[in-house]
Formats: sequence, structure tokens, C-alpha cells
Amino acid sequence: MPSISGSDVKLVVIACEAGMGSSVMVANQLAKQLKPLGIAVKHSPVNQLESMGADLILCHRGLVGRARQAVPEKVVIAFDMFLGDPAIASVVTAIQGGGTISHE
Repeated sequence: MPSISGSDVKLVVIACEAGMGSSVMVANQLAKQLKPLGIAVKHSPVNQLESMGADLILCHRGLVGRARQAVPEKVVIAFDMFLGDPAIASVVTAIQGGGTISHE
């Protein structure tokens, strides 16, 4: 199972079906939290993840299988809610503290 130290994360990609809408909302929210740490946050359709160069990928649970298939060497974190999801909060905490991030 892939893992990454929060201190090694420089680019987080939020993946969704078409690369706009809900992923933009999550990306903007996360960017506000991570920008002070110098971490970039982008959004992408799940079928374009391979070209994004992400260190860490977050996507809705319904897309996690496709995301992990597209980039099996990357950590892909699933979330259920687009706002206030505990999985996203855990990622932010791990990045801020340099903790290990791995998918379940």
C-alpha cells in the first residue's frame, strides 16, 4: 500500500468525473488551508491523473477505484462529503505535522 510523509507533499490533486464543479469547490477549500505551507492544490478528471504529477490524490469514494487504477503508485484518499469531510481534515493535519498518509 502506497504511503507518503506529509512533509513530502508538494502537489495535491482533487479528482472527479469531469474535472470541474465539485472538485473545484474542494480544491479551493483545500488550497486556502495548504497555501501557507507552500503546497499547490489542483483539480483534474480522474482519467487525466497520470499526467498531473500529484504527490497525493483525493477523490470521492465513488471514483477511488478508477483513481487507484490510473495511478497505482500514488496515495489516493477517498472522501464522502465535499465539505467538512473528516478524511480531508486528517490529510491537512498529516501534512501540517509531517505525519504519514496512506490509503485504507
